[in-house]
Amino acid sequence: MIVVMRSGCTEEHVQDVYSRLEDLGYLVTKIVGVEKSILAAVGGDEHIKIDALEQIRALDYVDDVMLITKSYKFVSREHKPESTVIDLGDGVTVGGNQICMMAGPCTIESEEQLFTTAKAVKAAGASVLRGGAYKPSTSPYSFQGMGIPALKLLKEASKQFGLKVITEVMDLRKIDLVSEYSDILQIGTRNMQNYDLLRELGKANKPVMLKRGMSAKYEEWLLAAEYIHSNGNEQIIFCERGVRTFETGTRNMLDLAAVPVMKGLSHLPIVIDPSQGTGKRELVAPMSLAAVACGADGLLIEVHPNPDHAVKDGSQSMTINQFEQMMPTLRSVASAIGRSF
Repeated sequence: MIVVMRSGCTEEHVQDVYSRLEDLGYLVTKIVGVEKSILAAVGGDEHIKIDALEQIRALDYVDDVMLITKSYKFVSREHKPESTVIDLGDGVTVGGNQICMMAGPCTIESEEQLFTTAKAVKAAGASVLRGGAYKPSTSPYSFQGMGIPALKLLKEASKQFGLKVITEVMDLRKIDLVSEYSDILQIGTRNMQNYDLLRELGKANKPVMLKRGMSAKYEEWLLAAEYIHSNGNEQIIFCERGVRTFETGTRNMLDLAAVPVMKGLSHLPIVIDPSQGTGKRELVAPMSLAAVACGADGLLIEVHPNPDHAVKDGSQSMTINQFEQMMPTLRSVASAIGRSF
């Protein structure tokens, strides 16, 4: 439930309601606003919720009490009507009026490959460098990433070119390690429902990008985010990366309807990955334009200096020249809807 305190109530009043809710078995989060304080409570036995609602509402220092009907509580619009903006520092945000460009190689192969790409995407307008240090692969014989040396290269490229870093974490035992070198922890499609990993990420002091599972429904995606949020981490970014369907003309079916749907259901920002979403580099630019037009808060794009010789996913990686040519058009679309990069 959501408890809205009356304007001008004291801290003692807020603490009294907080304690009452805890005694009833609720997990309580306090949100202090400029004019009013709000208490968000989840859990509690179903049979006591109505009685509890009436008891709390009867207090003189409570303005209103509302039940949240969604199975996902903290990430819902009911919990927080205003949209969340994730602040990465140095003026880089995800959400709000600015659209965040995240670009770089799918997999880090060498210092030259990473630094050449980082320099180019920064000059073209990217603010976050993507790059895989650890790579999940369907085949155990495929390249699994460089690991720690790649993380160190990402950190050095970040310093040299003034870019924030996003990279994937696959193992809960490596959360602290990856956090040392990155600004956003990425959770890939295969781990969207790795609940032990999600719980641990709830304790991490880093923004988390949660990619949609390849067969996940919106509610399952939202509930995966709820695992992170309910364990303490409110800095969550959704990423639509395409879902698996019967169609074989593209690698995945990029679901751009997810942008308005998820924005209606949740206050969290959403980013689109048109590289994995289509699997074809010639489709990345048009789908990026469409993503910006329908309200995406950011783009996650694979860029490689020589994608035809990439170790992984070269067919869906843009060349540096293609990325540079795309950016002015993206800015025009963003400007047309009152936003900017």
